[in-house]
Amino acid sequence: MTNITIFNIDEHIKNLLQKRASENGRSLEEEAKDILCQALIENQNQPENIVNMIEKRFAHLEDFELGEVTREPIRPAPNI
Repeated sequence: MTNITIFNIDEHIKNLLQKRASENGRSLEEEAKDILCQALIENQNQPENIVNMIEKRFAHLEDFELGEVTREPIRPAPNI
């Protein structure tokens, strides 16, 4: 494996990364590796579309489902 060093990273970005690592129970290095892996490898195999984006955004909720919304016609059908 190769080591990399990132110079002059914005303090705010570093704090966000540190916070995210803490939330996921990882070290700063592990979190950065996971982010790179997701960005470069896992996203190669599937095209980015709205469904995938929504699934990723709410994946932490696990099996959360909304109830079905009953729909009504917008207007009555025309009488011909």
